[in-house]
Amino acid sequence: MAFAGLTAGTINAVVGSGTLITFPVLLAIGYPPVTANVSNSIGLAFGQVSSAIGYRAELAGQWSRLVRFGVAAATGGALGAGLLLWLPSAVFETVVPVLIVAALVLVLAQPMIARRLAQRRSVNGPKDGPLLFGALFAAGVYGGYFGAAQGVLLVGLMGVLLDESLQRINGIKNVLTAVANLVSGVVFVFIADVDWLVVLVIAVSSVIGGQLGAKVGRRLPAAVLRGVIVLVGSIAVCLLLIR
Repeated sequence: MAFAGLTAGTINAVVGSGTLITFPVLLAIGYPPVTANVSNSIGLAFGQVSSAIGYRAELAGQWSRLVRFGVAAATGGALGAGLLLWLPSAVFETVVPVLIVAALVLVLAQPMIARRLAQRRSVNGPKDGPLLFGALFAAGVYGGYFGAAQGVLLVGLMGVLLDESLQRINGIKNVLTAVANLVSGVVFVFIADVDWLVVLVIAVSSVIGGQLGAKVGRRLPAAVLRGVIVLVGSIAVCLLLIR
């Protein structure tokens, strides 16, 4: 569990799909899907804060933007957490394999999507307005409900709607994922069945991983990281279908 948290914290800082590492590990250990998702979200929130701190240089000059975007991520995360707790657990168990497969497709398609978005942005220009706010809100809902590849979604959205470098967008992504998970985590603490041992182990290990990802992870080949994510995510889908 600790190694999974360390790996997820590193990957979240660089790619944004760490849930695809920790969630299947928790399932393999024997935690129920909803309890695993809730506890994992709270634990990884601390790692995402660590990643955001590691990217503080890229966040310089973006604080007013972060406040606006943070509102979208926070309200979306709260709604997503509410949906997770309000809908029957059977719905989550049915939907999660589909969400994981969709997230894996996004991870695999990320390079192609990034190229297409860069081309569209060069033609159409940046659009930092209501459209982006609504898109970030929807990504926050997804993050509050499950969260795998939320970072990939955010990078893709901001890649076409913001005139910023990828590194600065990645810094914003780390802040927004942290906000969405922290807000949903507050909801979970008061309402959901949280396993605090999972939270503690994932939180401590992902904080370390977040710093590693911010400092070293950007030097690792992206293809290697994507390969690990796809492998573990595929195992997660198999485990869920078997269960």
